[in-house]
Amino acid sequence: MNRNLWAGSVLVGLVVLAALVSFVWTPHDPLKVDAAVRLSGPSAQFWLGTDKFGRDVFSQILVGARTTLYVGVIAVGVAAVVGTPLGILAGMSKRWLGELVMRVNDLVLAFPALLLAIMFGAVFGASTLTAMLAIGIATIPSFARIARSGTLQVMSTEYVLAARSGGRSRPFIARRHVLPNIAGLVIVQSSVSFAIAVLAEAALSFLGFGTRPPTPSWGRMLQESQELLTVQPRLALVPGVAIAVAVLGFNLLGDGLRDRFDPRLERR
Repeated sequence: MNRNLWAGSVLVGLVVLAALVSFVWTPHDPLKVDAAVRLSGPSAQFWLGTDKFGRDVFSQILVGARTTLYVGVIAVGVAAVVGTPLGILAGMSKRWLGELVMRVNDLVLAFPALLLAIMFGAVFGASTLTAMLAIGIATIPSFARIARSGTLQVMSTEYVLAARSGGRSRPFIARRHVLPNIAGLVIVQSSVSFAIAVLAEAALSFLGFGTRPPTPSWGRMLQESQELLTVQPRLALVPGVAIAVAVLGFNLLGDGLRDRFDPRLERR
């Protein structure tokens, strides 16, 4: 039994379940400000208490899961849709073209996701869309490298050599032979990149360059709780645990998928 895969699936499932539940039910309005109950402790009415504005923390966690998954899906989707074809192109093209693609890829890799997102936020304004695009663009090089490595291995196989001898075109070989055989690598990279995107979005929201208020965000919940860290550590602990669960879940899921797609690792 692949323990990492099961543990990762359970943790990711909890995050997804929280996001889905938030569409149909929350104990309270996560945006409702009520000064009369501000900084209330956990109770039957407020399961995780309230923040400094009197908003229900549990409701914010549920809706924040929706924001986190939304950013991760879009960012990883952008990176996979752009990076995977670039990697296949670099692996199947002539040497000079492949080197050119990878050198441009290395140039993009020199910009960390957070730095790129801060630059985007300064130019285009801080927003969820800006964070998604910046994280997605910064993650493209990882997908391109993985796709190129897998493509080079597939291109050296006998069935691809036979297809080339039979006059099959490069687009046909890419679609019929390369992409199906590197799909496992792309899926594993997607899971790992999702964890990075979750962490990056939380960091950007904490710094004020991510999701703008009043939309609930786990990172901004941490930011708002820092001035009360000594008197109300609960306000930082709850979103911190939520971020940790999401990141750990996607990392474990990635490790489990890697073992599943590589029988040699799974036997270990």
